[in-house]
Amino acid sequence: MRFQTAAIDRQAVIDEIRSNAHRLEQDADLQPLAKAAANANYVLLGEASHGTSEFYTYRTALSKLLIEQHQFTFIAVEGDWPSCYEVNKYIKHHPDAKGSIEEVLQSFDRWPTWMWANMETAELVGWLREHNRGLPEERRVGFYGLDVYSLWESMDEIINHLKKTNSPELDAALKAFACFEPHGREGQNYGMAAAFFSEHCQDEVVQLLKELEAKRVRAEGSHEALLNDEINALVAVNAERYYHAMVKGGPESWNIRDRHMVEALERVMQFHGSAAKAIVWEHNTHIGDARATDMAADDMVNVGQLLREQHAEDEVFAIGFGTHSGHVIAADAWASPLEELRVPEARRGSWEDLMHEAGAFDQWLLFRGSDAEAFRETYGHRAIGVVYHPHYERGNYVPSVMAERYDAFVFVDKSHALQPLVPVMA
Repeated sequence: MRFQTAAIDRQAVIDEIRSNAHRLEQDADLQPLAKAAANANYVLLGEASHGTSEFYTYRTALSKLLIEQHQFTFIAVEGDWPSCYEVNKYIKHHPDAKGSIEEVLQSFDRWPTWMWANMETAELVGWLREHNRGLPEERRVGFYGLDVYSLWESMDEIINHLKKTNSPELDAALKAFACFEPHGREGQNYGMAAAFFSEHCQDEVVQLLKELEAKRVRAEGSHEALLNDEINALVAVNAERYYHAMVKGGPESWNIRDRHMVEALERVMQFHGSAAKAIVWEHNTHIGDARATDMAADDMVNVGQLLREQHAEDEVFAIGFGTHSGHVIAADAWASPLEELRVPEARRGSWEDLMHEAGAFDQWLLFRGSDAEAFRETYGHRAIGVVYHPHYERGNYVPSVMAERYDAFVFVDKSHALQPLVPVMA
């Protein structure tokens, strides 16, 4: 059954937002929100686009508060594990880390590079490195990638490390790599071969994961390099499944991807021990509970839903983000050059429109614990992808029951484009 946006008393909703919202003028104004989220083991920080500066800067501010005042253990993001692990080594002062922030962020060389190779992320990375300086190794805050796209890069990382350490698992890694090698490092090529010609590599990558997982367990989880090998092998297992499903269409590839992100997150949590607490940065479409949107009708799940299903209610705290208007970094087609695009004013009756009418300024709203019925109606809620066409605005809104999708919401009235490290297309 599709979600239907209910007829609403516009002024009543606006009044309800005004009664509950907190004005956001400086980072310190987020402190009560961080405190509200702090008892959770998983704090999920969303974004309505991958190209809006304020989504990154406000998530950085919240992350700093959670780390400094509430002892959160690591940040996990919607990014490739190998590239993010370069950040992890840099901020933890590993002896083999790259020499500068710029060099580290250049590791994000897969399109859309601007998601992490940007000035806002550079500020976060610099802060994390300074925060970790002088701390004992076991207390240093980490930075990890949860996504599934880095199949060949992850295989490269595994082989390089196993060769360097003269490890007996190298034979299994080379066998798995040899299976993928004929497909020219192209996921779609592999997916076609697996789906239509039964030329798959599933057995090889599953065996490799089993061996590397057993190796880490034998080491009692104390060596992060072994976690690195294990998660890279997990990427290979689930990327194989993802590309296999992708060419067939339907929701399964999406579900494989989000289930992988949860599995990777849980393995990192297990590695860090029973006191671990995670901050997760991902798009709203991943961290906002899919059951509160029309995704459920298409049999799609996401990270927010899966974590809520697997943990107690108070262990997961999801914060959505949105904007009324401004500018964003995106592209007009997949793999095309990035551009700075205008974000038009939110459509009338959408959630972003109502928040703007309640106050044309940045603000945040706590849903958890609120009995306001207005927050449990269905509203159009804007989602902007890495491919964005502002003139097709009608299709950019996801029907959402806001108080069921998120525990809180951060609203940016007039947003600005992210600052990528590479030049923006004129």
